[in-house]
Amino acid sequence: MPSQAWTTYKEKVLHFSERIVDAQKPIRVLDAIKWDASIERELREGKFKVMPKIGPDYYEKISIGFDPDSKRNEFKSIIQDLRSTLGKEDSVGELLISICDQYLLTVDMLESRGTKNFWQKSRLLYGSPKDTFFGDKNRILDLGKIMYSILGGIEEHKIGTAIVDDVPAEEVVRELTQRFQSYFPGDGIEARLSDGIVADAAAGGDVVKIKQSAHFSRRDIDILEVHEGWVHIGTTQNGSHQKIAKWLSKGPPRVAATQEGLAVIMEIFTFRTYPARARAINDRILGIDKAEEGANLLELIEFYQTEGYSEDECIMNAKRVMRGGVVEGGAPFTKDLSYCRGFIENYNFMRAAIRAGRPEYIPFLFVGKIHVDDIPLLYQKFEEGLIDPPRYVPQPFRDLYGLMVWLSFSSFLNQIDLHQVQEHYDKLFSRYGAK
Repeated sequence: MPSQAWTTYKEKVLHFSERIVDAQKPIRVLDAIKWDASIERELREGKFKVMPKIGPDYYEKISIGFDPDSKRNEFKSIIQDLRSTLGKEDSVGELLISICDQYLLTVDMLESRGTKNFWQKSRLLYGSPKDTFFGDKNRILDLGKIMYSILGGIEEHKIGTAIVDDVPAEEVVRELTQRFQSYFPGDGIEARLSDGIVADAAAGGDVVKIKQSAHFSRRDIDILEVHEGWVHIGTTQNGSHQKIAKWLSKGPPRVAATQEGLAVIMEIFTFRTYPARARAINDRILGIDKAEEGANLLELIEFYQTEGYSEDECIMNAKRVMRGGVVEGGAPFTKDLSYCRGFIENYNFMRAAIRAGRPEYIPFLFVGKIHVDDIPLLYQKFEEGLIDPPRYVPQPFRDLYGLMVWLSFSSFLNQIDLHQVQEHYDKLFSRYGAK
């Protein structure tokens, strides 16, 4: 829409929303840092003793899909036009500028693949295990260490039935497609087989890709339904259905923690997760920290081996940490901090919203690809008619009664000295526990 045709504030916001969505289309971080199958073959053939050569020259052969200088100029032009059109004090304009700034940093990161600078940009976009929560003394790494000590001591056979990966990918695709058609009626959401993904599953805009060679448990299907479907597909669809705020259908790195943390929360709130999965997510924090401290690719694989992961899992876990960075150590890809970091940030946001008497903010976690700190602004703009409410919201977040009670108790529980409680029960456990 030409500028002379703008007559309303909403038309201006729609214009910039569409420009940002178009500008970000070729930026595909994971595609730009993926390793081909030869790396895995090389690792196996070398008995995990020979370091593969993955540096800047290797990544030069992988197109990032756009010209970095042209893309930077495009986003800088959007920023300049936002300031001149919406004004420097406009709150939505400030949010859109911060999104553009994130994409500029992402371009810089991808241009630095295979170097230490890649990690430095990754830290700015996704964080580091050394980061603290809201300026508190507790670091993401401290969370990882506590969870490691707890989850490592759980004997799963004592708390539930055995989880067996005996469901082939084809059956998972059929089952998930049926569930998605029920949850997203009329939007054509489906699952589909794929052989080009690192993880066993990955969500796109309207499809969940399932790794063709993988096998899953029945519980995994339940997790994929809520994690990839209700959250990742759901927030994409909610963003896509926005009449004006089209940018909510796409997310720069700043939204990763909120998105992945929300997906983990859904797994927990629906009682679908299990200790081994939680441990795998948590061990990504430890792996990233080891790599930041200098562990190389082979040492990282060895770490996962000592933790009891299969050979395939060790390769996949190490690959997730090292892709894009420096395989000799010291400069990893830090995106996988998002799961645990986002869980804490989202949970604290919900508790704060309850205590502040603003429970209506909580369903807006699903309004699109957002950072949790955007919600007060987005809700204000919803009340002004600029933002549409989320179309797809899971039941625990549509009916907030149970969630409000849970979070209300949680606010008090955090004030109790767990050390004293633990000492009390440790005495009882020691007295009556099995010898």
